[in-house]
Amino acid sequence: MAPYHIRKYRESDRQRVLGLFSQGMIEHVPSAFRHILKLPRTLMLLLGGPLALFLVSGSWLLALVAGLTLLAALRHFIKYPWTKYVVDALHTDMSDITKSYMSERGSCFWVAESEGQVVGTVGALPMEEPSLRKKQLQLLRLSVALERRGEGIAKALVRTVLQFARDQGYSEVVLYTSAMQYSALALYPRLGFQKTHEYFYSRIWVLMAIPVIQFSYPLPSAQAS
Repeated sequence: MAPYHIRKYRESDRQRVLGLFSQGMIEHVPSAFRHILKLPRTLMLLLGGPLALFLVSGSWLLALVAGLTLLAALRHFIKYPWTKYVVDALHTDMSDITKSYMSERGSCFWVAESEGQVVGTVGALPMEEPSLRKKQLQLLRLSVALERRGEGIAKALVRTVLQFARDQGYSEVVLYTSAMQYSALALYPRLGFQKTHEYFYSRIWVLMAIPVIQFSYPLPSAQAS
């Protein structure tokens, strides 16, 4: 287990950071696929559609082909929102990490580095709503390389954000994650985060029955510390 250290983002990290982020999101597609296969409406579609076709045509082969086609279409349907999320991020805050995260005092982006390679990332930005910008800091883009998980890197990155928030005088750190990100759902409560809200990002997430979950970590005021 090679040691690691956490430092601020440098522009030379860009390609590795983008790769970790993209891989970390797309890897949730298989678990989302398994999740949606268990939904009653999905089972009705996958079983009822081919069965109805068989009753009409009398062909088991046609029914089998229809079932496989439905499975392939379902896989594509599930992959789309995750891919869109990555694309949207690559065209917004992740398009220019230095400009998005490193140009203002109240925001930052860090990487965990081990043996000269970036193995983890996390960012922090003030909330977009003007009334909350000086109060709430949003934790974003937490990701750890698959081969380096279980070493406490994610915990260290989150604690880096919490300490940054304290130093900057924020009163709260907030973050959003999906119900499919099981490791994140286990990590944040262990670090003291509290679940505060649950909602669906868009109509397609409603269809997949995958909500977004908001977590919050209240901080003592800078004056009190």
